[in-house]
Amino acid sequence: MQANDVLPDGLSWSILDGYVRTAAWDEGGESITLGVWGPGEWVTNTFSTLRPVEMQCLSAVRVEQFDPSQVDILEFLQLQIRNTEQIFEINRIRSAEDRLLSLLRWISQRFGQVNSVGYRLSLKDMNLTHRNLADICGLTRVTVTKNLNRYKALGWLQEAGDADLIIPLSTFQRLP
Repeated sequence: MQANDVLPDGLSWSILDGYVRTAAWDEGGESITLGVWGPGEWVTNTFSTLRPVEMQCLSAVRVEQFDPSQVDILEFLQLQIRNTEQIFEINRIRSAEDRLLSLLRWISQRFGQVNSVGYRLSLKDMNLTHRNLADICGLTRVTVTKNLNRYKALGWLQEAGDADLIIPLSTFQRLP
C-alpha cells in the first residue's frame, strides 16, 4: 500500500514495514489522530467506539492480515490508550513551539534511533511531511515549517543527511 492509502476497515493488520496513523474526525471535519503505528506493531479499528476510524498509511506500508489472541488484544488496547493519552497531552500544550517539539520528541522516542548525541528521526522514511506533522498535533503547515526552521537555527534540531533529523538530548531537557 502507498502513502495516504487506507487499510480495509474492521480487520487487524500486522505492520511489516512502514507507518500507519489511526484517525477520526470532529464535527467540523478536522482529523483527530488517535495513534501512530510502526513496524512490528499491529493495528485495527475494531475496538474503537468512534466511527469512522480510519487506518491511513503515512508511508508506503507492507501489512498482512493478523488474527490477534486475547493477550495481543490486551497489549494493543494498552498501547492504544498510551498512544491516545500521549497525543492528547501533546495537543493540550498551548505554545505551538513546545507542542511541535513535544511531538517530535514523542515520535523520535517511539520510532527513532538513539545514539550518544540524541535521537535520529527519519521524516522521509515515515513520510512525515510538514502537513502530516501539523495534522497530528493540531497546528497549521505554515506554523510547523516556521518552527522547524527556528529549531534548526537554535540548534534544537540538527539535519543529518537527506530529511533526517537529530534531536539532541539537550533539547529534551528544555521540554515541559
